[in-house]
Amino acid sequence: MRVTISDMADALGLTKSTVSRAMNGYSDISTATQLRVKRMAETLNYQPLSHAQAIKTGRTRSLGLVLQLSDHDAQRPFLAEFLAGVSAGASTEGHTLTVASADNDAHLIETFRSLFRDGKADGFILPRALVNDPRVDMLRDANIPFVLYGRQDKASGCAWFDVRGEDAMHHAVLHLAGLGHNRIAFINGGHIYSYAGLRWDGFARGMRAAGLRIAPELVFEDAVTSEDGAAAGARLLDMPDPPTAIVCAVDRVALGVYRAANDRGLRIGFEVSVIAYDGIQDGAHAQPPLTTFAVDNRLAGVRLATLLIRRLRGEAPEALRETVPATFLSRGSTGPAPSSSKTNRNHWEEDNET
Repeated sequence: MRVTISDMADALGLTKSTVSRAMNGYSDISTATQLRVKRMAETLNYQPLSHAQAIKTGRTRSLGLVLQLSDHDAQRPFLAEFLAGVSAGASTEGHTLTVASADNDAHLIETFRSLFRDGKADGFILPRALVNDPRVDMLRDANIPFVLYGRQDKASGCAWFDVRGEDAMHHAVLHLAGLGHNRIAFINGGHIYSYAGLRWDGFARGMRAAGLRIAPELVFEDAVTSEDGAAAGARLLDMPDPPTAIVCAVDRVALGVYRAANDRGLRIGFEVSVIAYDGIQDGAHAQPPLTTFAVDNRLAGVRLATLLIRRLRGEAPEALRETVPATFLSRGSTGPAPSSSKTNRNHWEEDNET
């Protein structure tokens, strides 16, 4: 015969309500009691009926994730790692993952509403936080639980997990300054995303710490694709006094800078150094491999799922905020500052002749 929650309660000497709340991880049940109940469930092979739980609690034990296909890198290769992490984090706590997609902003908001209204998701993970985020406004106003991958200035009611890109940009500048670079350019990401402001702050902080002046002509904004990077790189490298190093807020932009440098016969890591952020595989396979700050997207998925489940169990969003550092990968795209581009170029030609 199937073990019921009443059997569990009798075996433990607890009420059915206490057993149910312990199984669902409610914060008003002590950790010791939750552990005791879960061990008894394993001993008796107790399996709650998901549809009965949904009727009783109004929850489906499913986490929602809506992907916007109009994003510049909606098919990004690291999405598989991220989804695997979210699925793993959800299943560890007995939840499932519901994934949907939207073609535009209007469809995006309606997709959130329909998933929640139709009982297909109890709450949502929001990838890539925006400066003015309509998803946050709608979910917060509707009192629907959510957690952001990224941070918000309007932080009230927001839980999040994020990687400290601002610290990465700060360390990128110090790394280059330590190699003797003093004319350092910065190509920032999309201005609609929250990360862009944070990474600019980190770059500026790094320049101040290194005692270097930010040259306005060496700063470019709103670059998110390889094509954007090639265009910004061309403008930087064609200057009468070009930078000897370029910090890029995202890897794909850095790979565009590679193209601009190659078109001008400049060697990355020698006549111009490039450092970026993301840790995509294309950067590892570039020639030379891209020096970057890598993000563990699988870990991010696990943590976001865990935080959302805690939010669903009643924890305050302000208590559910985590940030972690990126991992520095020192590769061949950064090197000592050349004494001058012309001198370095002459030495390179002489070496090739010999």
